[in-house]
Amino acid sequence: MDLAHALKVALQTGTVKIGLTESVESALGKKARLLIVAKSCPNEKLVKESRFEKIPVYHYDGTAVELGAACGKPFPISALAILDPGSSAILSLETG
Repeated sequence: MDLAHALKVALQTGTVKIGLTESVESALGKKARLLIVAKSCPNEKLVKESRFEKIPVYHYDGTAVELGAACGKPFPISALAILDPGSSAILSLETG
């Protein structure tokens, strides 16, 4: 799967929360279906744990700047939460 394409489709057709604070809030509220975390994420709990309250966590093998670029954004993204994938197949990512 092309992760960058899946991210862009999810951002356009689904519901995605961008940023560490919004991602954690979505996970704690059990609204997130998938968390994507950059390897440079400052929150060690998100980086180290394979599951966050039974929500799968995908560890993006790149920095926050690279994740932001993959999302088509001109700013770094250390974490994002997929609430609704829209027409994207992003929920089929291998996590853990």
